[in-house]
Amino acid sequence: MSKVVVFGSMNMDLSIACDRVPQVGETLEGFDFICNPGGKGANQAVASSRLGAPTAMIAAVGKDSFGSDLLQGLSDSCVDCAHVRSLNDATTGVAVIVRTHGDNRIILDPGANHALSFDDVEPIMRDVIEPNDVFVCQLECALDTTYLAIRLAHELGARVIFNPAPARVFPDDLWGSIDLLCLNETECEIITGILPSDDDSCRDALAVLKGRGVSDVVLTLGSSGSAALSDGTLLRRAPLAIDAVDSTGAGDTYIGSFAVALLEGKDLEASMDFATKASAYTCLSAGAQQAIAWRADLDAWDAPGPRQK
Repeated sequence: MSKVVVFGSMNMDLSIACDRVPQVGETLEGFDFICNPGGKGANQAVASSRLGAPTAMIAAVGKDSFGSDLLQGLSDSCVDCAHVRSLNDATTGVAVIVRTHGDNRIILDPGANHALSFDDVEPIMRDVIEPNDVFVCQLECALDTTYLAIRLAHELGARVIFNPAPARVFPDDLWGSIDLLCLNETECEIITGILPSDDDSCRDALAVLKGRGVSDVVLTLGSSGSAALSDGTLLRRAPLAIDAVDSTGAGDTYIGSFAVALLEGKDLEASMDFATKASAYTCLSAGAQQAIAWRADLDAWDAPGPRQK
């Protein structure tokens, strides 16, 4: 059976809510503190696994209490953790998150996420990845390792989903190894110079990205939904009309659920619909992994319709 393989970050999220973002030197009273397993890679793996795909994780954590908790969280979500290393000489990655009215701001200490070299990752990938698997990665691990891993996954016949976050310009020869590029509006502007703020700018940005050799591109646009380009036609999906509590894990859920949709043979439009619903569900409660739906819960959710403009 085909599966999802995620190479990516694992962090402990230390998240607190407040009424507004503090000014320089200012201390504000916060509330609803959460210590929650996170990291883009781990979140995407949890979403993929909970939503129905066999999922394996390639990553590293420190041999500390945060690392143990992260591994337990993945195991509880049925993610295969056989290839997650616990390191003595690195601390587990930590993200400090400030939540304000459904939005978030994040500061990250990568820790063990930067410890794995390609020499560490290559034999694992060759052992685990089979043709038609889906390989998912981001940019929270060592960059050289990530770029080489993308090329290798493509060579091994996997379908590659790349989330270029945190945003940066990456090597030109990487484009042809990517089957689906999934990025938000900020990442899009950094990579293309175009901020996708309306239909015309979305179309222009998508055309630029597809012109570089990527098979498919999906833009996640926060409160404006998502967009893609199919045979020259702009596809737009509005967000669902929910009252968002916390958007921390929404983008990662979108990508993890998209991987599931690809494994299930859904086309681009159906995959966008599935990912839109899954990411909306994640926004209904605080935290990252703990907010991600299991497939049975998502299927049973009587989701509202699209938000009207």
